[in-house]
Amino acid sequence: MTVRARRRSTAAAIALTAAVTAGATMLLSACGPTDGTGTDPAPSATSGGQGGQKGGSGGDDGANGSGAKPVSTGTPAAPKVNGTAHNGLTISDGSRYVVMNGTRVDFGTEVRDLAWSPDGAKAAFIDGDGDLVVSGPDGSGRTVVAKNPGNQNWSHPTWQVRAYDSSNGVPATNNLFFAGRAGGVSRLYLVPAGAHGATPAELPLNRLFDDNPTPLPKTGNVWPNAAGKYGDAVYANSDDGKVYIRDDYLRQQGFALTEGSEPATSPVQEGGVVFVRSVGGHDHLFLEKSDGNGHALYKDLTPNAATDYTEPAYSHDGGTIAARTPAGIVTLPADGSRPPVKVSDYTGLPAYRG
Repeated sequence: MTVRARRRSTAAAIALTAAVTAGATMLLSACGPTDGTGTDPAPSATSGGQGGQKGGSGGDDGANGSGAKPVSTGTPAAPKVNGTAHNGLTISDGSRYVVMNGTRVDFGTEVRDLAWSPDGAKAAFIDGDGDLVVSGPDGSGRTVVAKNPGNQNWSHPTWQVRAYDSSNGVPATNNLFFAGRAGGVSRLYLVPAGAHGATPAELPLNRLFDDNPTPLPKTGNVWPNAAGKYGDAVYANSDDGKVYIRDDYLRQQGFALTEGSEPATSPVQEGGVVFVRSVGGHDHLFLEKSDGNGHALYKDLTPNAATDYTEPAYSHDGGTIAARTPAGIVTLPADGSRPPVKVSDYTGLPAYRG
């Protein structure tokens, strides 16, 4: 089974339609030190573009992650709307507090670009030292999976988990992909999720096995996201402004999907890819999905956008998309049936815990 057969998408016209709202479905259960006051945490050394780096300054092309502080009005106001109870939604903002389970959980260290294992049992993130860390769902039991050697900016880890397939001889997989920037160059890396202090390897990125001899770019790659039973992944390239699909189920191959950035792939087979594209001065969310006949369909999920929608994330069942706006987090149905609805006053990177 190839990525072409499963995605069946190489190019298509953008279809603009009215888009979509939200509800989230998964029950989150987490424990650990919490801060339920609703007040903002102290500024973090990892907030903003410098987070996750040792010795050196980061760029601003998406490889630096998505740390941010909760929105502050500057005047006394009602408590912030949390919006994360009983739906699996989490928000990491570069501080030690993760907005989740209707409160804020103190992970005991700075947390940037939080990602969850598919079963929700483990969290992966970049800590205040710029290292790649795996922990329990409340920040306990932290393990440094890979230690940043210095002068590098690591960002946006994502889990690739796949069961053993005896019929095709495909081994089980439990990896972490992430983006790393060094000397002004961004690349994608791979490390086993169960490692301790490992040295990451560069992620193989081979082209689709077809008549096109042009190799895929090895540099400029950022924002990896993996999901689904086959371990498919998507990523963006900041140099050519395109979104790419990566498959390594039977053999490793990939191709450019379309123009865009900050992609996320659905955990549901043939659920599509959501990504960001600028339209009319605002960042919109677009969905790419196969029509079932080998053609790709593109839909603007936010055609009436009056703000920027960025950093999309799929819920565990693929039915909901969460996205960041300057005013907080919104959610919308992944099928484009209703427009986005704001669910949280906190800003940061949205993610869903299974």
